[in-house]
Amino acid sequence: MDYETLHDLYLRELKDLYSAEKQILRALPKADRHARSPQLKQAIEKHTEQTRMHIDRLEDIFERLGKSPRGSKCKSIEGIIEEAEDWFDEEAMRDVMDAGIIAALQRVEHYEIAVYGCARTYASLLHYTEDEGLLQETLTEEADTDKALTLLAKQINVQAREVHPR
Repeated sequence: MDYETLHDLYLRELKDLYSAEKQILRALPKADRHARSPQLKQAIEKHTEQTRMHIDRLEDIFERLGKSPRGSKCKSIEGIIEEAEDWFDEEAMRDVMDAGIIAALQRVEHYEIAVYGCARTYASLLHYTEDEGLLQETLTEEADTDKALTLLAKQINVQAREVHPR
């Protein structure tokens, strides 16, 4: 059995997060290329910088644990990104495309919030105080990004609605 302890599960979740963050970092420029709203482009740029910091934090945790971050591919985020990239290939009016991009980005955020929350809780239970603090910092940033995207969506979704009112 590969997973005998909470520590084993914790490492699995961290590897999943590391893989997810790396995939997200590769996907964000594609979202940026399709985004039209300057505010959405700015949000994507900020998310890109935060994603780099999240990767650095995870690498710090792995280094402290004496483990490699490699070895796991996050299939969940792979699917979420694949769905987003399918959307990018669609023909859509500017605001409608931006609304779809925000929805895709929020799917990513919600996944990250769920997994970072679990990993932070495991770190707490395992008394990995420094890890817990780093994971909480990232979790807070992910939640803040989600809130910012929600506010942006309120504006862009209304504009998208105006393209083809009922």
